Amino acid sequence: MSIKIYKPTSAGRRGMTSVDFSVITKTEPEKSLTKGLTKSSARNNRGRITTRHQGGGHKKLYRFIDFKQNKYNIPARVAAIEYDPNRTTFIALIVYKDGEKRYILAPRDLKVNDEIVTSENAPLEIGNRLMLKNIPVGIFVYNVELFPGKGGQIGRSAGNAVQVMAQEGNYTHILMPSSEVRKVLAKGYASVGTLSNSEWNTIVIGKAGRSRWLGIRPTVRASAMNPVDHPYGGGEGRALRGTKRPKTKWGKVTGGHKTRKKNKQSSAFIIRRRKK
Repeated sequence: MSIKIYKPTSAGRRGMTSVDFSVITKTEPEKSLTKGLTKSSARNNRGRITTRHQGGGHKKLYRFIDFKQNKYNIPARVAAIEYDPNRTTFIALIVYKDGEKRYILAPRDLKVNDEIVTSENAPLEIGNRLMLKNIPVGIFVYNVELFPGKGGQIGRSAGNAVQVMAQEGNYTHILMPSSEVRKVLAKGYASVGTLSNSEWNTIVIGKAGRSRWLGIRPTVRASAMNPVDHPYGGGEGRALRGTKRPKTKWGKVTGGHKTRKKNKQSSAFIIRRRKK
């Protein structure tokens, strides 16, 4: 995996980088596993913006990803590695022995014609999916189930991996990408390996237009606003913040203010909180 660097043919190209798609083997998605996406521009059912700075962007087809991989003990062959505009990691098209096709998240070093399998005691090979209780300590996994049978919910973005730290009764201790250590049920499934496109977070966008292609609208600095629009707005020249604590547009205190609920149920499963 490498980063593509462009020649400075314009101000926007200078310093611009993108993912090298040499690992991609198929450019058109599998039609039976896609559907059209309706854009909402971050508006709710009343037409009101619920998340700012979203809208526009290129048209996308949604690829149905199999996060469960619940065809047990049936080998599948990797038919293609593809790009997915809806997520940061690459995806793999797999074909089972019975002919069924599915999309899965593609781990690093997974290649076309590789064979993978989901089984309680599958071999510890890249792409194979097995029960957490049967995975040795120290192995890196992705697409980890929080609740057995629900499908993977942890470790699903580019370059991510979750490390198995310990086995304790009905629970497995895992080290999250955030450095948090938590317990998950050992009967849940996880896939062996680290997800592809690990250099995704080092990409330099290069120009404003490329952000617009991605559906990201401009963000205005609070200090550049008027007093009516933000607590930081107004003043002559470059004014100071003017408030004791950092605040959001709506006056809600931020910056060091804890937002996690004290009595959150899942807190009982957190062994070590993430490092600040």
